[in-house]
Amino acid sequence: MLAALTRRVGHHRWFGAVARLIVPADRLVGRLTRGRVVALGLIPSLVITTTGRRSGMPRSNPLLYVPDGDAYVVIGSNWGQQHQPGWALNLLTQPAAEVAVKGRRVPVRAELADGAERERLWQLLVTEWPAYRTYVQRAGGREIRIFRLVPTGEPSGPRV
Repeated sequence: MLAALTRRVGHHRWFGAVARLIVPADRLVGRLTRGRVVALGLIPSLVITTTGRRSGMPRSNPLLYVPDGDAYVVIGSNWGQQHQPGWALNLLTQPAAEVAVKGRRVPVRAELADGAERERLWQLLVTEWPAYRTYVQRAGGREIRIFRLVPTGEPSGPRV
């Protein structure tokens, strides 16, 4: 019930503002639960760890995802802000990353979607989180990047 409510209000501007304030707490919960609980368990979420394009340091962010076969589809919506999220820019520079999903760490390689593949993945994403349509309008003409995160190795960590 709470998940359905979250999806219904996700397109409101206030929701994005509140959610951005909650992200630091969500990161902490994700770390403490080793990725088993992200986004308070309300929506399918993972924690992506990228390599900072300038710092070279690991950078972790909780993200909504949709499965696509054994890959994970994520979108650089940045709550509809007019600038790209840092993690998406990091993936363009260094596509090798790691995701924590349901307590398991999985090495992945990011593939930027375009053309018909992008449209197919977009449909998967808006089915899970309809607010993405609103985020596109708010983004001020910025193309919101969609990535397919393809596993490159065996998962590690306990299966949850």
